[in-house]
Amino acid sequence: MKKGFTLLEMIIVVSVLSILFLLAVPNIQKVIKIVDSKGCNALVKVVDSAILQYKLDYDEYPSSISDLVNVGLLSEDQTHCSNGNSIGIYDGQAAVQ
Repeated sequence: MKKGFTLLEMIIVVSVLSILFLLAVPNIQKVIKIVDSKGCNALVKVVDSAILQYKLDYDEYPSSISDLVNVGLLSEDQTHCSNGNSIGIYDGQAAVQ
């Protein structure tokens, strides 16, 4: 008797793996969106902290987020969320545009 898998067994295994993959992909995409959203919210809080620091240092609110970058309170990377949305300053508070 020969050892190994038959063609039918291989087709069944590939079919089961394909079904599992199709079930997993949408869940992974949902998790990625949640992570991006939470990361963006955390970045807005960082920008809010930088706004308060700017207010303490210069006794006025920054007019734009570039003011925070120019004085070194933020890096250029911290002006955009990982999903591509920009962060701006509105009435002295950070918000996603």
